[in-house]
Amino acid sequence: MAEIYLAGGCFWGIEKYIASVQGVKSTQVGYANGKTQNPTYEEVCYKNTGHAEAVRVVYNPAAVTLDFLLDLFYEAIDPTSVNRQGGDRGEQYRTGIYYTDEKDLPCIEHSIKRLQQRYDKPIAIEVRPLQNFSEAEEYHQKYLDKNPGGYCHIGRDKFEKAAKAVVNPSDFPLPDKNELREELTQTQYEVTQKNATEPPFRNEYWDFYKSGIYVDITTGEPLFASDDKFESGCGWPSFSKPIDPNVVREKTDSTHGMLRTEVRSRVGDAHLGHVFEDGPRESGGLRYCINSASLRFVPKEEMEREGYGYLLKYIK
Repeated sequence: MAEIYLAGGCFWGIEKYIASVQGVKSTQVGYANGKTQNPTYEEVCYKNTGHAEAVRVVYNPAAVTLDFLLDLFYEAIDPTSVNRQGGDRGEQYRTGIYYTDEKDLPCIEHSIKRLQQRYDKPIAIEVRPLQNFSEAEEYHQKYLDKNPGGYCHIGRDKFEKAAKAVVNPSDFPLPDKNELREELTQTQYEVTQKNATEPPFRNEYWDFYKSGIYVDITTGEPLFASDDKFESGCGWPSFSKPIDPNVVREKTDSTHGMLRTEVRSRVGDAHLGHVFEDGPRESGGLRYCINSASLRFVPKEEMEREGYGYLLKYIK
């Protein structure tokens, strides 16, 4: 087992969120890197002890790597916010990554550098060795399990996303825009980079139903499985859900006089299509209407060779 200490606002929510991740074996909330030993919650709140509300995370690195765990952690916080997460303000609510193994530092630094590429504002996550950690009072431990309706600054839908996370974004480097222009066809470039839409019924995958997965044409990040593909009659590939809920991003789209929900890829930020609420009810009721030009199909028999073998369980 390995350990890392994460601070991201109120520790009730961060503990519940991180505990949901596959490969995390145990979590414990407490007070990290302060000026006193064994403080009480009241002292941390009102006596300027300098502690951060933090979570000790014990995880199996063979099941979830540190960089994957950190990428999921970033999904639950605003990494540019200083001493504030959600409605909680103060030094105790600062964001931080505190390590006990010096060998973890290069991974953490690389992860922060990669995260910065997604933001214009500077990343405000404190990265330091763990100096001290005191276990919080018993009533704080597993607080949201004991109090399901209790306060949480993290959206409850993110707990489910964390539990279903299987695709590590660190495995798929951010593409160079100039290289994409050379590698993609004109249609692929217009769709993924300029939000264009290809013609219905005249695209590669609208009536294609072989077994395998569909990956982002720009990065190779896996997006959809053939088992979740269905015929919708719209003329574009339609899926009931992504292979991992974290691999897509949704944005409000008010272009063309309509109000729609755009779908973009996580790592490549490529335009994929839109999601609608007219899909099969038995599969959740969603229809991810995706441009073929945004996708590359990897046949089931090629998945192992291309590094997607861990996703074979999603293909019947």
